[in-house]
Amino acid sequence: MSSPFDGGVVLVTGASSGIGAALARQLAGRARVLILVARRQENLQALAEAIGDKTACEIEPVDLSDPAAVDALAARVLERHGAVDVLVNNAGLGDIGLFERSDLSKHDFMLRVNVQAVLRLTHALLPPMLARGRGGILNVSSGFGLQFMPLAAAYVGTKHFITGFTESLRLELSGTGVRVSQICPGPVATEFEGMAGNPVGRSPPAFVQIDADHCARVAIFGLDHDRALVVPGAVMTVVLWLGGWTPRWVLRLMYRGIGRWARARAA
Repeated sequence: MSSPFDGGVVLVTGASSGIGAALARQLAGRARVLILVARRQENLQALAEAIGDKTACEIEPVDLSDPAAVDALAARVLERHGAVDVLVNNAGLGDIGLFERSDLSKHDFMLRVNVQAVLRLTHALLPPMLARGRGGILNVSSGFGLQFMPLAAAYVGTKHFITGFTESLRLELSGTGVRVSQICPGPVATEFEGMAGNPVGRSPPAFVQIDADHCARVAIFGLDHDRALVVPGAVMTVVLWLGGWTPRWVLRLMYRGIGRWARARAA
């Protein structure tokens, strides 16, 4: 069966940088139309100009934290195209630090982008896929969607939602012709840390980090081959595999130690 990416209308959120921009660059020439969504219009315009000779691009500068703007985006896209072939829910942000010191308004913003926008876009764009009996939904989650980690309680919660939502929706849509896949990367060399913060002053070691281009290739492979879940990078694949087989009480002991160390560092 051919991939829904090929010759299709593909909407990518968070397309102004990082994994989203890498996905757009790699899908140029495969998709018939790329709908690039993010807040930063100048970045979207630059990306569209860079790949526009391979694929028709439409830019949508939208604040995904605004539910009305998300609904209006879906309505515009359906009015222009009738349906999208693939929805890529990539946009997301995090917040790193001690939860009691965190800015609650930032958490609210994160929930609206990481969770509500995914729900609203999927709910709006899925029915036309079902009516045609084909399509794809690719959600960008995180390794934290499969594990837990101190100093990132709210962010981890949003990614557990994406992982559970994606797995459940995939089962619900089995046999409909609509593919549902997710990628759960570990640390990716993007703008994420600069936006989320780093209260302990240490970044993940270089051998653990992966680049956005590799992450995008693995994500596309996942939907192309109708995989439920893909994890980029050999190190994170092993780490998450071991985590899946390790008893929860052992993981809690390990992460408790990390939490105490991190609290002392952030104090």
